[in-house]
Parts: sequence; structure tokens; C-alpha cells
Amino acid sequence: MTDVASPERLLFASTAQSFLEKEASLTRVRELHDDGVSFDADWWRRAAELGWASLLVPEELGGGSVSGGPAGGVADLALIAEQAGRSVAPGPLHPVSTVLAGLAEAPDRHTDAIEALMSGEAVASWAIYAPGRSFDPLNPGVTATPTDSGFRLDGVSDRVEAGDRCDLLLVTAHCDGAVRQFLVPTDTTGVTLTPQQSIDLVKRYAAVTFDGVTVDAAAAVGTAEQTPAVIARQTRIAQILQCAELVGVLDTVIGFTIQWAFDRYSFGRPLASYQALKHRYADLKIKLEACRATAAAAVKAVGTRSADADFAVSVAKSYIGENAPAMIQDCVQLHGGIGVTWEHDLHLFLRRAMLYRSMFGTPEEHNVRVYTLTKEAGSKEVESAS
Repeated sequence: MTDVASPERLLFASTAQSFLEKEASLTRVRELHDDGVSFDADWWRRAAELGWASLLVPEELGGGSVSGGPAGGVADLALIAEQAGRSVAPGPLHPVSTVLAGLAEAPDRHTDAIEALMSGEAVASWAIYAPGRSFDPLNPGVTATPTDSGFRLDGVSDRVEAGDRCDLLLVTAHCDGAVRQFLVPTDTTGVTLTPQQSIDLVKRYAAVTFDGVTVDAAAAVGTAEQTPAVIARQTRIAQILQCAELVGVLDTVIGFTIQWAFDRYSFGRPLASYQALKHRYADLKIKLEACRATAAAAVKAVGTRSADADFAVSVAKSYIGENAPAMIQDCVQLHGGIGVTWEHDLHLFLRRAMLYRSMFGTPEEHNVRVYTLTKEAGSKEVESAS
């Protein structure tokens, strides 16, 4: 587990770990898959009672974190995501946290929604993807047209996590030449939800169609001027949560792969005693620590709102997104024939890693972003020097 600095944070982490081991084990994940259910609503309410949904909300709005302050809230949330990765846990931790990150930036008129999300009584998700397009947060598939009393929403947003289980949607839309966001209840007339499957056993998505959906002016989240910064904040939160969770995934998979090498014998010797295999395990551990380090740097940069947060996040998404699936595939090979069976748990972790590789920017897209940010930084240094 990632190092925990204080006794309070250690207690918070151990409580989360115990809760997940008891209520969201790998066996439970398989049961949910067999039942065609993504998560148990009562389970999520109990998780929210542990404080999981309040970490990004400031204290004046009823939130707070163990570590204290905005930076501590981000770090604590990443710690929960890492724990969730150890059992590829179900639940709407990512979408709810991403929506709350936006509402916390522009809370006016939305305090009731914030309270409902923090208590676990409501579930929300971010409708940001446009059908047939890669992730581009400032180019959504929905249009908002001003009316006398508010706005009319038309269009489609897909890949909405837990969309079929949501009570609220934070919808990103084009509006009068700008990008705006609107909080829309899923039972609003004109909203149609179409479930979408994913490669993951319990992660479910939905395509949401908005056909003449009318909302009042109070549904808008923030002003047109605020919205780009709010979306940037939400994007960073969504991306570091994936990175942190994948650290938990990798730590767990590599751990039981190495244990397998000690337990499994060949020609009277444990597999772990063979030099060639030792090098492969060492390579996996080195890459794991590199993933942990890049994720930690991104979490810290986002928590402190560092000027290089976008760079740190893209480095983490690129490195972890590219390496995590390959590392788990290597673990599959190190397990031999049993590693490719349905009964073994390896594929549960591989599915989650492959899903996160494609969401909120692929490694290739983040490579381009790192290059662009580096080039821009270099141009600014040249300008300042001259």
C-alpha cells in the first residue's frame, strides 16, 4: 500500500480496506456480474457514510477529509481508489467524485445535490463524451439553447459511467459559442438512458439522449467564464482516480503472482528459484514502483493545484495506461495455463486495466499532450529569457 503518514490516515485506509474485503470481494464482484448488476445501492450508501463521497467537498459545505484541506482531500480520495483497485471493486466512486469536484468549484444553487451525493442517497455521473469521438472535454455531443425560463438540451452523450443507475447527470453542452454544464435529474422528460456494456465485469455505462429536455436557469453549474476551469478540475480528478486505482490493481496482481511462484514447484524446485523468472519479477516490481511514483506525483500536483498539474497527470495516464495492461498480461503468462481460465481472478484485473486505458484519454493521446505542454513551456522560457 502507498505509504500513509499519519495515524488518522492509516485508520482511514485500514477501515476502507476492511470494508472492501468484507463487502466488495472478488467473489462479490463475480456475483454481481452473474446477476447483471453493477453495484448495490445500499453498499454505496454505507461507503458514503465512511466519508468516501465528502473528500472533495469543503467543510463549509459539509464535507472534509482526514488529512485536511483540498490537497488532503484529493490524496485521501486517491488512497480510497487504490484500495478499491485491490478487489476491482464496484460502485460509483469515480463518477460521483468527478461530479462533486465540479459542484464544489461552483456550488451556488446546488447545495441540496451536494448533500444528497455526500450521503449516498443519490448517485451522479458526468455526461461528457460525444458518440464516436475520443475524449475531448470541450467538444461535447449535447447542445444547450437558452429559453425564456432556462435552457433546452438536445443531443447524445455516451460512455456515461453508471448512467443507468444515476439520479443526476452533470451534462456538458455547447451553449452560445461557449461550453456550459447543467445538473439534470435522470427522470426529466426527454431524457432517455440506453445501457452500454463494457469489458469490465461490473463497470456499466449508458448512452444518454436529450430530446428537448428543458431545465431552469438554476440547473447551470457555474458561469460561462468559470466552466473551462471547472471542467479541467473534473478531468484531472477523473484521471488521477484511474491512475491510483491501477496502482492498487498492479500491487495486488504482482503480489499474488510472486506468491504463486513460491507455491508452484517444477522439477522439485519453486518457480521463484529460477534465475530467468527472478528477472521478470524484478522488472515487474520496478515498473510497479514507477507507476506508483508517477501516480503520486499527479495526485500531489492536482491536490495542490500546481501549475504543472496537467503535465503530471498526462505523464501518469500515459505511463500507467500503457504499462498496466502489459504488466498484467505478463503475470498471466507467469501463471501458465491457469492464468487464462475464467476461474482465475487475473482477468478481472486485466479487464479493469484495459478499460481505464481507453477512458479519459489513451496513452497515445496523453503522449501528444505531454509533448504539447513541454513545447509550450519551452516557448515561454525562451520568451522570458529574451
